[in-house]
Amino acid sequence: MKVTVELSETEMAEILNLTGERKKGPAIRRLMVEALQQRRRALIAQRFLSGEWGVQLESYEADQERERQRDQEYTP
Repeated sequence: MKVTVELSETEMAEILNLTGERKKGPAIRRLMVEALQQRRRALIAQRFLSGEWGVQLESYEADQERERQRDQEYTP
């Protein structure tokens, strides 16, 4: 989808510099894709921090405990 946006020359120069693109269209596209990715990551992080989402690592935690016990047995 094509979209028209108004940007100052200064803003466009900064966008080209930040993205490393040489052409305006690809630079705007890249900036938008990166902004969307950043917002998605922030949303995911917020869901984990709020407790809405979580991860069950029972097998991992059990393995860690076994390794701790084994290390304690071999410690002189």
